[in-house]
Amino acid sequence: MNLALDDQVAVVTGASRGIGAAIARGLAGAGAYVAVNYHTHAAEAHAVVEDIRAHGGQAEAVGFDVSDDQAVKDCFKDLAQRHGHIDILVNNAGIAKDNLLLRFKGDDFDQVVQTNLKGAFICAFHASRSMLKQHRGRIINISSVVGLGGNAGQAVYAATKAGLIGLTKSLAKELGSRGILVNAIAPGLIETDMSSGVDMKALEGNIPLGRIGRPQDVAGAALFLCSDLSAYITGQVIIVDGGLYA
Repeated sequence: MNLALDDQVAVVTGASRGIGAAIARGLAGAGAYVAVNYHTHAAEAHAVVEDIRAHGGQAEAVGFDVSDDQAVKDCFKDLAQRHGHIDILVNNAGIAKDNLLLRFKGDDFDQVVQTNLKGAFICAFHASRSMLKQHRGRIINISSVVGLGGNAGQAVYAATKAGLIGLTKSLAKELGSRGILVNAIAPGLIETDMSSGVDMKALEGNIPLGRIGRPQDVAGAALFLCSDLSAYITGQVIIVDGGLYA
């Protein structure tokens, strides 16, 4: 058994930057053909694709809103027709609109839930159609440690990330008999655009490993879960936080 993903087709949502981009690069480096999804950051997504190709990998940029059922259906159908199969889905697309409970706006609530939770469900639904036919597949949902422990000012974001864990465990039970493994990754403090407003230095001392996480740290866990090395692992949550919540 090894980490090779030769001849496999992967879709990584929200892959124009940060964790998604690192996962896309990691899967491509292991031999997968990667569909780099974006919604608003087209230039960044195409830059990720060019970087993958420059390093000998295969990739393309695919633009769609993960919460748009028809758009997701069309893209997955096109990928399956052109490549014959879809083997890996990484549900990474997510947004955060943090605020205290009494200051939260209804529209913000809807947007976070639509993207983070409904979007993952829609993508899993359409990806699984191809995976069920081939009796093989991997679905990875990118959750968060706040989905396990909560965080003040992040009630809605935490609720969606906790929802992804419930979705993961339910789909693992539902799809396991058909050879589809479903797992989640819960990152801690990772250096991304989403965490740019956080005082990382103030929190660094609380992390046993003594540093803030990098997107590549999460990508390593994703590559493991997509590989043959994880062939008997499903319904699990892999925490990647440097020991912060140990």
